[in-house]
Amino acid sequence: MSRSRDRIVIPEFMDDGAVGSLRQRFDVDYDPALVDDRPALLARLGTARALIVRNRTRVDAELLVAGPNLKAVGRLGVGLDNIDLDACRAQGVAVAPATGANALAVAEYVIATTMVLLRGAYLSSAAMAAGGWPRSALGQGRESAGKVLGLIGFGGIGRVTAGLARALSMRVIACDGMVAADDPVWTEAGVARRDLDGVLAEADCVSLHVPLTPETRGMIDRTRLERMKPGAVLINTARGGIVDEAALADALRGGRLAGAALDVFDTEPLPAGSCLEGVPNLILTPHIGGVTRESNVRVSTLVADKVATLLATG
Repeated sequence: MSRSRDRIVIPEFMDDGAVGSLRQRFDVDYDPALVDDRPALLARLGTARALIVRNRTRVDAELLVAGPNLKAVGRLGVGLDNIDLDACRAQGVAVAPATGANALAVAEYVIATTMVLLRGAYLSSAAMAAGGWPRSALGQGRESAGKVLGLIGFGGIGRVTAGLARALSMRVIACDGMVAADDPVWTEAGVARRDLDGVLAEADCVSLHVPLTPETRGMIDRTRLERMKPGAVLINTARGGIVDEAALADALRGGRLAGAALDVFDTEPLPAGSCLEGVPNLILTPHIGGVTRESNVRVSTLVADKVATLLATG
């Protein structure tokens, strides 16, 4: 097969401009509905040289057997827990994530939800429209300035988040076992290093920025939620499975925490009737923390370029 006609399968949504640029050089099979029809996806991988996915497509041994000619997997995002890296490595398949391209989108999500949850004044529209006037209750909100933002994980997204928080006069602390205590990034970012329990005890807002691994699964469990500062808020834009959802629901219902925002869940899509249904002071969004119009263009363009380069040199 001529390299100019190498085939790329894209089973999840991607920026139209990036898809168009790939079509100028490759045979592109772009069908965002394929993510929900795995048998059809596997059937269309036989001659594919590249696959571009988001977080819902499982790139596992079964998929790699169905795509024996694959040379590259592009990931429209940074989390790699849906990709079997060992299996890819064994088959000689390069994996190309969109490192850094959606960091600002996630950071803005964290800061925006932090402000909403601390202020506590933006979830009462239905009561207001029905004739209520909860001025006394809603006048007890808190300002972000002077509060402590605690980051669990201090990689690229955490560092962008820290910069935005400091611009709002928040104090930032963080823990990350992969960043040495003497790394100059702590001083350069103006962030104080803590251990995990120190972050939980001190922070007014805790934001998660770690991958889902055997070590981080269930990290924020009932015990650690109890170690959080009373009245604190929790934000998870990282991965579902890091937070014990049932324990979080109990902490919110009991008033131990003032609020939480979850963009990721142990089961996605989040099923009806989950333990999170009807929980007060809880913001739920469908894994879009890193997805904006602007970030979609950046992520898609970066991955398209990486995949095109891998095919040209592979």
